[in-house]
This record gives sequence, C-alpha cells and structure tokens, in this order.
Amino acid sequence: MSEFVDLMKRTREHLMSGVSYMIPFVVAGGILLALSVLLSGQPAQPESYILGGIFKIGAAGFTLLIPILAGFIAFSMADRPGIAPGAIGGLIASQVGAGFLGGLIAGLVAGIVVFYLKKIPVPKTIRSVMPIFIIPIIGTLIVGGLMLFVIGTPIATVMDLFTGWLTAMSGGSKIFLGIILGLMIAFDMGGPINKVAFTFAVGLVGSGIYNVMGAVGVAIMVPPVGMGLATLLAPKKYTYEERENGRAALLMGTIGITEGAIPFAAMDPLRVIPSLMTGSAVGAVTAMLLGVGNHAPWGGWIVLPVVDNIIGYIIATLVGVFVTALMVNALKKQVVEKVETEEKEEDDFLAMEIEM
Repeated sequence: MSEFVDLMKRTREHLMSGVSYMIPFVVAGGILLALSVLLSGQPAQPESYILGGIFKIGAAGFTLLIPILAGFIAFSMADRPGIAPGAIGGLIASQVGAGFLGGLIAGLVAGIVVFYLKKIPVPKTIRSVMPIFIIPIIGTLIVGGLMLFVIGTPIATVMDLFTGWLTAMSGGSKIFLGIILGLMIAFDMGGPINKVAFTFAVGLVGSGIYNVMGAVGVAIMVPPVGMGLATLLAPKKYTYEERENGRAALLMGTIGITEGAIPFAAMDPLRVIPSLMTGSAVGAVTAMLLGVGNHAPWGGWIVLPVVDNIIGYIIATLVGVFVTALMVNALKKQVVEKVETEEKEEDDFLAMEIEM
C-alpha cells in the first residue's frame, strides 16, 4: 500500500513528463492544420493537393497527441515497459471518444499496472524477457481491455445524451445556451465533449444559424490564449517550460486550436480546467449577448473576415481571456524551480565570498 501511495504522490511529475513529450506534437500538428485552413479558407481537408497534404500531416500529428501523452505518463511511472500499454491505451481512449482525459486515465492505469507487473517474482530464465516481451503484452491487454470495454460504451452514451440535450435547448435562453457551450468547449479541449458542442454549432451553420458558432468560435480561443496571457501576467507562478508553452498557446488560440491549453490542464487540472471553463462560458455568453455570428465552422481570430459584428467578437474573446487568466492566477501559487533555486544559492555563495 505504501508503494502505491509513494507512486501516486508523484502524479504531477508523471503528468508533466507526458506533457513534455506531447508538446512538439501539439505545436507541429496544430500549426500545420491551421496553416492549411488559413491558406485554403476551408475548415475541412482542402481539395488542393499541397494544402490537403499539409492538412493530413497536421492531422497525423494530432492523432498522436493522446497516445504520446498516455505512453510517457506510464513511462514516468514504470519506465520503458510502460510505454506500449500506455500509448495503446491512449490510442483506444482517443478512438472511443474519451479524449485527453481518457488519455490521462490510460497513462495512469498503465503506469500502475506495469509497476506491479514488474514486481511479480519470476524465474531467472525468463527475467530478461519480462520487460520487452511479457510485461508489454500483459499490460497492453489489461489496459486496452479496460479502455475499450469499460470506458467506451459509457462515453458514447453520454455524448449522445449531450447532443440531444443541446438540440432541445437551442430554442431557449441565449445566456444558458452560451454557458453550456462554453463549458463544454473548454472542459476537455478537443475531446469528446468539446466535439459534441462544436459539431452541434457546425450543424446550425449549415442551417443558416450563425450565432451559436459565433459563441463557440470565441470559446475555442479562450483556453489557450487565456493561459498564454496568464503566464505573461504572473510568470513566477509558472515553470520555465510552462512559460514557453504559453507563447505557443497564444498563437494556437488565435488560429483556433483549443488543444494549446492541454499542457496546462494536464499539469494542474484542478486549478486550470475550472478557470478555462469559466472564461470560455463568459466569452460565449458575451458573444451571444452582442449578437456575434460566425459563418465559418472554426474558431479563433482566423475567422474574423467571415464574422458578423467583428468588434463584438473581439470583445467577447478578450473578456473570456481575461477572466481565465485572472482566475487561474488567483488560484495558483508561486512556483520555485529547482534550477532557479540552485542558481540563487550559487549567487548567494559568490556574494558571501566577495564580502569576505
């Protein structure tokens, strides 16, 4: 029991490990996707051979986000034998619609399973093949089975319920609808709940109703830009890595890539996710009240040329962004990085020598 407690005490460290390996895929995939959309003016895969190819490359990068996250969370917990069970579990979580939260669960489950599989006493004759053959197979079977048979059906059922609920609500209060859409978009940042809200708004665009997509377009931008702004407003509350991620998040949010906020949510979900949801909900409601319309099934400021009430759209995004940034900074505490501490101690030591 004490081993399990010690393992889970380092959960933040494990999550940060997964995030650090995932970041290049987020940036590369997101920027390439947005570039193809920007140059083609289409939210789906462009018909152009070259731009269509860029879209496919970006989409491939995004396909790997959750498996890489889960695989290296498990790697941090159980070393190399955990990578395959974690990555495969993460891919299954993505395929069944569990999104990045499912990936976090897959990574943690894989890490725990492999951690204990490694402790099973075995004869010396097969000890050498355990980490490269037996543990990956058994671990993958256990984790994959849990993600496929335990999580998949409930997630699909919940998504169907959400879609029906939004459809029934579309004729009601604009404020209430804006709150719900904003919360859903920010909750899992590109995951299944986000996709339900986004698909719902896209369907209304096809019916000539643009205000819902206007609210969703704002909500899509708020999480990454809000976190990017937060790192600028209170840099001492974020590690060096988070501050670097914040710069990329600013760009990704502007071009409509909500996933730019995932690294922050994965590292500190209890403080970050509520802040993202609050900011996105406020931004979406503001867009609804200002009568913003968005003719493109996309988000961020990249869609400004096809937005009704551009000024209102910009105001709504800024309101949501500031709410997120201020709220998350109010919740976070100042961080002290090990490297920074060591540098300070060295500086103090040198100062003492000079005085002597």
